[in-house]
Amino acid sequence: MLSYRAALRRVAPLGPHAISAASMALCLFLTVLAVKTPWAPLPRPVIAAAGLAGTGAVWFRDRWPVAVAVAGAGAYVLSGNPGPLLISLFSGAGTRFPALAAIGMAGFLAQQWVDGGRLGTDALIAALTATGVTLAAGAYVSTRRELTRSLRERAERAETEQRLRNEQARLAERGRIAREMHDVLAHKITLISLHAGGLEVNAGAAPERVEREAALIRVSAQEALEELRKILGVLRAGRGDDDDGFPDLRRLVDSWVSAGGTVTLHGDIGTWPLETARAAHRLVQEGLTNAHKHAQGAPVTVTATGSREDGVVIAVANGRSPQPSTETGAGVGLVGLAERFRLIGGTVHGGPDDAGGWRLEGRLPWHAADASPRESHDQDTAG
Repeated sequence: MLSYRAALRRVAPLGPHAISAASMALCLFLTVLAVKTPWAPLPRPVIAAAGLAGTGAVWFRDRWPVAVAVAGAGAYVLSGNPGPLLISLFSGAGTRFPALAAIGMAGFLAQQWVDGGRLGTDALIAALTATGVTLAAGAYVSTRRELTRSLRERAERAETEQRLRNEQARLAERGRIAREMHDVLAHKITLISLHAGGLEVNAGAAPERVEREAALIRVSAQEALEELRKILGVLRAGRGDDDDGFPDLRRLVDSWVSAGGTVTLHGDIGTWPLETARAAHRLVQEGLTNAHKHAQGAPVTVTATGSREDGVVIAVANGRSPQPSTETGAGVGLVGLAERFRLIGGTVHGGPDDAGGWRLEGRLPWHAADASPRESHDQDTAG
């Protein structure tokens, strides 16, 4: 013999229809017993008809619990079969408790009256006990079912949220990789292009100059590959720029001067905090790259000033281009630069200056790593 709990575990996974079919089979079996051994003082056809009506009503117990309980109570009075009434009380206890309690009491008392012709204290106690126990068991099972459903929905929601967080983390990491690639490699590729352009324009230059320019192209390409290898290694390890050396702004400017650019540096970042110096170095890289793209041949001035009291200001300004540029660019580098500054408490502003050129300026607190992020109120960097 299977226990009640074991039977429920086997039937419940089959679904509500399977449970309804099993309940109807039980009621039908009780109806046969009620007819074979008369459980009511009525003709057997009446007992059979009432039992079959109550059995058929059980199928709709979830949709109309009160109506099915009324039908079950009538079937119990006429046939003596308590199955439909007990099942309807048990199934609807979680939603229609007061109404079902009244119907259950009326059904049990009416059956006692038909069977014995009178009502007493014993009949009242029996009706109250049967109704209360059935409704209590049904309410408990219904509460457990709702709790299980709630926990399942919460678990599914947590899994969905976790998948969304993982997807957002992957998208953020891809964006970080794209920004790092642009910040570190864009100026190197631009330098290579600048050197190669110089060789193309001066095809008849002396062998010594050709050799020097070729060497510069080779060195720039090797540095670009080394930077790429370093970025990928850092990103795989999940670290920041901790393995990079201290940024050398003077060396960066000299590389552009050696490539034929007119770049002037005022100030230095050699005494700044490391995180602040790195952010300033990235801004200068972006500014020089954009100056070459959009104002080729124009003089460029790099200014770096900073103190513990007033914070840091780093600016890249180029004069009016002698030849208008047709290249528009995607603006991704400047957007990433603005986000980098915002995360360490700084702001970035880019726009035309009074002389008809362009000025890219960033402001940072002295200890950028200790500052809280804030919004940059002037994001005209995409121009």
